[in-house]
Amino acid sequence: MNHGIKSGGFAVLFVLLVGVTGPLNAQELEPRAYSVSPVGINIVLFSYSYPSGDVEFAPSAQIEDVKVKLNVLTLGYFRSLDFFGRSANIGAVVPYADGTVEGTFFGNFQTVHRSGQRDPVIRFAVNLYGAPAMDRTQFSKYRQQSNLGASLTVVAPLGQYDGNTLINLGSNRWAFKPEIGFSQGIKERWILELDAGAWLFTANHNFLGATRTQTPIASIQLHAVYTVRPHLWFSLDGNLYDGGRTTVETKDNFDLRRGSRIGLTASGPIARRQALKFAYSRWVYATIGAKFNVFTVTYQFTWGGGL
Repeated sequence: MNHGIKSGGFAVLFVLLVGVTGPLNAQELEPRAYSVSPVGINIVLFSYSYPSGDVEFAPSAQIEDVKVKLNVLTLGYFRSLDFFGRSANIGAVVPYADGTVEGTFFGNFQTVHRSGQRDPVIRFAVNLYGAPAMDRTQFSKYRQQSNLGASLTVVAPLGQYDGNTLINLGSNRWAFKPEIGFSQGIKERWILELDAGAWLFTANHNFLGATRTQTPIASIQLHAVYTVRPHLWFSLDGNLYDGGRTTVETKDNFDLRRGSRIGLTASGPIARRQALKFAYSRWVYATIGAKFNVFTVTYQFTWGGGL
């Protein structure tokens, strides 16, 4: 038991790193999270992400020179809905991660490799103001002005997890993120977005025989989206996040996450109903946590909704 609690920092390290491209991480940057589509649109996506870099820990953790290389594959499905007359959508993603973390832990060099499924994610979003549910004909005449949306993201504890092992891909707990998003169309090509939310976590009651809890992580995302023509757009992205200190039984860890990231996103069509999206981001400031670059490429296929 004592060894497990003492070594918990390295377990937190791997969970933090594997989550960099996933929804549990407050460093996420996702432009157009409340974009509007005609009712009945379906999207299947395949995504590959490659985060790499360093991780900073408090000196008391005695974890140094941590290097990370990860590969994350994600399969997702989304559908646009008519929710009591408002435009809405629901989606689910299932990530698979393969990665290596190496560093010096209590004076000893360690290398850890894991490969397997992460926790799946479901998200429901609805536009509360400015974007009613529309068919294809109505949508062709739609021009965004001021939109207000809300969403709830749920992460289910179904990923690879072993309560007797320090390093896991799953978190063995539920997580919930309520969020609100405001976007403003400017002339015909620019959209400015502001999203604010917080990750809330249940307890993990099987952390090496102990209970591990985590405080909420609040985050704000900012995006400036420029549309060249329909289905071809670019975005400048940034965020701020704060929180997430963990406790094992009654012992508080010095792992409060506070920082920001910036990034660029580009999306364009490659064929009818098909598109590619590229995203790159890097850290700007971080007290404790990840200091690395993330590259992501996503392929998506769209059908339905009168297309």
